[in-house]
Amino acid sequence: MTKVKVAGFSVSLDGFAAGTAQSVDHPLGMRGEELFQWFFPTRTFRQMVGKEDGDTGLDDQFARRAMDGFGAFILGRNMFGPVRGEWPDDQWKGWWGDNPPYHAPTFVLTHHPRSSIEMLGGTTFHFISDGIESALEKAREAAAGKDVKIGGGVETVKQYIRAGYVDEIHLAFAPTALGQGESLFSGLDLRALGYRTVEHVSSERATHIVLAK
Repeated sequence: MTKVKVAGFSVSLDGFAAGTAQSVDHPLGMRGEELFQWFFPTRTFRQMVGKEDGDTGLDDQFARRAMDGFGAFILGRNMFGPVRGEWPDDQWKGWWGDNPPYHAPTFVLTHHPRSSIEMLGGTTFHFISDGIESALEKAREAAAGKDVKIGGGVETVKQYIRAGYVDEIHLAFAPTALGQGESLFSGLDLRALGYRTVEHVSSERATHIVLAK
């Protein structure tokens, strides 16, 4: 049975999942890279950028779980890129180059329609302008029995959690405080929504907590 998951979602100790002033030069926001120091050294990430080295310990296990077994992905427009408003042209195709890491149908939420983009490696970006339910319906169908991942950004994840669609949430708490940025927990009552901790374990670089209904 298809499950909807948030996986490998990095959060600071004070609850921020992205820094301020996201831009082309700072896609994770100012100081946002600090949230992913558990992820960047892993073999999973290094393979994503064409390398063959990398750590294979606990963090890599969670990194692999965050990418494997998904038949479709859903992204917010901010996660796809920094372009705002009407699409000026078809030049921007995401942050990831010609071969994005998804390798599956990937549905991008937007208020502005755009034709689908077929990339290398099996990723096709589909742009959905009629709401989160429509995107999830299409993603479930495309996943063909595999799980669907809500990939981000912060507001997209919160929308799906608040709507009750997310079955499992894996948070990687980085040992850093950002002080400001995009808050994951504001406006969310995870207990009232039925989530409980089903797994928690720490590495040198992060504390991994898995919540499920």
